[in-house]
Amino acid sequence: MTLRRYLACSLTTLSLFLTVPSYGEAMNQPEVKLNPAPRMRYEITVKVDGAPGQFDRIDGHVDYRVDNPACVPMTPVMGATVVPEKRVPVEFTRTSDNEFRGEIFMDRIQDEDYFGHGVCHWAVVGATADFHHRQVNFSPAIYKDDILGKREVVKYFSHKSYQRADDERIDTGANEASAFNDPHATFSIRLHATERLP
Repeated sequence: MTLRRYLACSLTTLSLFLTVPSYGEAMNQPEVKLNPAPRMRYEITVKVDGAPGQFDRIDGHVDYRVDNPACVPMTPVMGATVVPEKRVPVEFTRTSDNEFRGEIFMDRIQDEDYFGHGVCHWAVVGATADFHHRQVNFSPAIYKDDILGKREVVKYFSHKSYQRADDERIDTGANEASAFNDPHATFSIRLHATERLP
């Protein structure tokens, strides 16, 4: 399951959990707060190689998730813990013809006792760069372990997907060019994270 699909399912379930009545009363959704003084700053560098044309725009986002589910109460109906998540936009700036950079903070969400069950600690799930071309969103992601491990992530996309841009869809790419019928008719998007001092 892709990051986007996983988060969409989780957020839908979370919404249900926070609005289901418990003993006749609706559960209140806590206001997730941003850390006013984040310090764990990372720069995300994104490079495009071999794209058959330009993109309309590039933007992105970083997804966060509570790392200690014990701080979240169980749902009154399902009897399970639905872990809260939060999405924060990322602004990418063009630094060359094929390179873009954005900034994220690993500690952007405020750790706090949101439910009365102890402090919830938030962690990054992953950061996504969205390259928009008409109705297609080329959407590679770099996950927490690769961010902290300073490992480059490369995703491959087919020229055919770029050319068929009138069909609305999200293309998350493949790990290898060989995943496509014509590996030579592909382009790549590379993501790499670098820690920056506050």
